[in-house]
Amino acid sequence: MRPRLALTVGEPAGIGPDLAVIQAQQPLDACLVAVGDPELLEQRARMLGLPLRLREDDGSARAHEPGLLTVLPVPLRQPCTPGIPDPANAGPVLRMLELAGRGCLDGRFHAVVTGPVQKSVINDAGIPFSGHTEYFAELTGAPFPVMLLAADTLRVALATTHLPLRHVADAITGPLLRQVLRILDRDLRNRMGLPAPRILVCGLNPHAGEGGHLGREELDVIIPALEELRAEGLNLEGPLPADTLFTPHNLEGADAVLAMYHDQGLPVLKHLGFGHAMNITLGLPIIRTSVDHGTALDLAGTGKIDPGSLAAAIQQALLMVRAAYL
Repeated sequence: MRPRLALTVGEPAGIGPDLAVIQAQQPLDACLVAVGDPELLEQRARMLGLPLRLREDDGSARAHEPGLLTVLPVPLRQPCTPGIPDPANAGPVLRMLELAGRGCLDGRFHAVVTGPVQKSVINDAGIPFSGHTEYFAELTGAPFPVMLLAADTLRVALATTHLPLRHVADAITGPLLRQVLRILDRDLRNRMGLPAPRILVCGLNPHAGEGGHLGREELDVIIPALEELRAEGLNLEGPLPADTLFTPHNLEGADAVLAMYHDQGLPVLKHLGFGHAMNITLGLPIIRTSVDHGTALDLAGTGKIDPGSLAAAIQQALLMVRAAYL
């Protein structure tokens, strides 16, 4: 069975359409279906000087042919100018996500790979939208999505995501950590084919609390949660000081790291893998990967972009599909 991947092109005025056109030039042992406006894709191909033929998706699993892109059409409401987002097109952007997500639920697609969206433009249209992760969680009925970013052999999951730093300590609770780590362990096993994943857990405070002298969250919250999960069979190490956890010696043999907050773990990962890192949403009943960058409005239509993150997200989706289904 050949995998069928849905690729949402994201914000029309950004580089998502460019990435789809560039990816269309590459061989791929899968059926890649771009979810977006066909006229936009043809326009962007002309701007980039790349050959592109389109065919409408018929549900088949034909292998991707370079220069030929299968499309699930989602027409825009207003013509698009690269670099200038229009709130009138917010509805079609969300329609792309809906078609791709529901397509995964009903078996039309094996996975969805998302191009970048401009959240502010969707909000300017009067539509509450906090991000792909939350959108797909609501669409699929998933109670607790977990954000995981990966680059090369480093995988970093987040206990908390987009929180102001002053709220992080209060958000780190035993129930939260147990839920995140159970999902992380389960999906590393079932979606990534790791039979006994070894997970390193960051402390929250400098030096992992220094025995309580630099904060008690490690003693009162993190350590009891880890001990309970170890009794369930999870292979966990920590809490470890974040400033030394990310050294090559400590990362050797680790399958994933759990960071307590966004900027504890992601600067390291993006320094390592900028341009080829990808975002993975765990805890969903579907497989979803994404680029790890934004819409880059100023680069839309210029050809001056690095498609490495999209290529990595597609390859990661294929690995997860094969581990889960094939």
